[in-house]
This record gives sequence, C-alpha cells and structure tokens, in this order.
Amino acid sequence: VQLQASGGGLVQAGGSLRLSCAASGRSFNTYTMGWFRQAPEKESEFVAYIRGGSGTINYADSVKGRFVISRDNVKNMVYLQMNSLEAEDTAVYYCAAASRSSILSSLTSRASYSYWGQGTLVTVSS
Repeated sequence: VQLQASGGGLVQAGGSLRLSCAASGRSFNTYTMGWFRQAPEKESEFVAYIRGGSGTINYADSVKGRFVISRDNVKNMVYLQMNSLEAEDTAVYYCAAASRSSILSSLTSRASYSYWGQGTLVTVSS
C-alpha cells in the first residue's frame, strides 16, 4: 500500500482544514486507516483511526468533538476533517495503514501501522 497525504496549509485559529490521503494497492477496504501527527520538538501523537469492514472509529481526546475521520472505499481515500483548529494542532500530519489482523487495542500505537504517507504540514496561527 502506498499512501499520499495532502491538504495541509496555514489556517487561523478557529478555522477548518480537510486532509486527504490517497491509497494505492489492493484490498484498501480491509485496512485500518489512521492519522498521526508530530509537532516540532514533540513525539508523534495518535489522532484518529477508522477500521476497514466495521468502520469503527476512535479519536484522541485532544481532537474529539473537533475532528472527523472518514473513508471512501471506492475511491481508496481517507479524510480528516479538522474544525475549530487550535495553535496546538500545528504539526505534520501523517496517514498510515494497518492490516486487518492488527489488534483493536493497539491501533493507537504507531507500531501497528505498516504503511505511511509522507506527511502534510498544518500550521494554525493564533
């Protein structure tokens, strides 16, 4: 699976952005798709995931109620709609794919994801 993230940019606090991640390869609908982010001088942080098949979704507490993850299995796309953005959301955002054999409880960990996109920078100005 190859992943290509896009949609980052500069936005004012309180604004919105939608990130997209295009996937190539077979059986996209079976993969769990996740978003992670890494802010300057900080460790990588889980943001959200959406499972293939069941469509189960999970969010980090820091983005719950503001971000929405979705996927289009026909277009092989996953999206992250980010609303009410805050300066603390400034980071490089990465999309990632985990196989369907990944354990549900492990899907907030980077280690569960085998495939990664190149990252897209989101900068929120306060």
